[in-house]
Amino acid sequence: MPELRPEIAAMPGYHSPQVDVPIRLNTNESPFPPPEAFISEFTEAIHDVSWNRYPDRTASRLCDRLAAYHGVQPEQLFVANGSNEVLQTILLAYAGPGRRVVVFEPGYQMHVQIARILGSEVIVIERNEDFTLDSADVREVMREIQPHVVFLSSPNNPTGQCDDESMIDIIGEATDAMLVVDEAYAEFSSWSAIDRALNSDRIVVSRTFSKTWSLAALRLGYLIGSSDVIDHLWTAVLPYHLDSV
Repeated sequence: MPELRPEIAAMPGYHSPQVDVPIRLNTNESPFPPPEAFISEFTEAIHDVSWNRYPDRTASRLCDRLAAYHGVQPEQLFVANGSNEVLQTILLAYAGPGRRVVVFEPGYQMHVQIARILGSEVIVIERNEDFTLDSADVREVMREIQPHVVFLSSPNNPTGQCDDESMIDIIGEATDAMLVVDEAYAEFSSWSAIDRALNSDRIVVSRTFSKTWSLAALRLGYLIGSSDVIDHLWTAVLPYHLDSV
C-alpha cells in the first residue's frame, strides 16, 4: 500500500454529525430557506445555462454584482466554492510546507484542518477563559515566530464575540504575515476589515453565502482584498472551479 503523508495519517478528518433536525448548531445553517421569489428566478435562470461549455473562469458577472454590493472594484474580489475553498486558496498561495500559520482557539476548526492538510505548521494561541485575546501575548508570539498566515474570525466562531478592531493593528505591527479576517458572520459584527483590506497587501476578508444568506447548498464564498493579492489567488486556484449555475 502506498505510504500516506504523516500529517494526513495523524488527522481525524472532518466529522461534524449530519442529522435531520430544524436547528443545527454544529454547522450553524439558517433554519429559513431563501425567499420564494429568489428560488423561482434561480430555477428559471438554469434554463439559460450553456451546459456544453466551461464556465467563466473568473465568474465575472458574480464579481460585478458583489463589487456593486460592497462598493469595491471587481478586481478586488475572488470567488470560490464556499469560504472553505477561499481559505484553502489563501493557504495554497501563502502557506504550505516550511511555513507557519497562527490560529486562535477556540476557533473555526477548518482553519487548522486546511493548513495541516497543506503541510503548514500550525501554532495555536489560546484565548482567555472569557474567550478574549491577550494583546501582549499575541504581540509576543507574532514577533517570536513570524508566521506567514494568521486567521482572525470576526465574530469568532464558535464563541460569537468580536475581538476589538485594534487586534488587526497589533498583529500587523508585529508581523508581515497575511492576516485573514474570516467574516462568515459579518452581519453580527460591530466592525468589518474590508476598508483595511482594500488598502493593504497583508489583509484579506473572507465572506460566505452559507449563513445569513441561507444558501449553504450553493457552496459559494468570496474574498475581498487588494487587486495584487487577488491576482495571486486566481493563479493558485484550479481553473473552472465554479460552475455556471
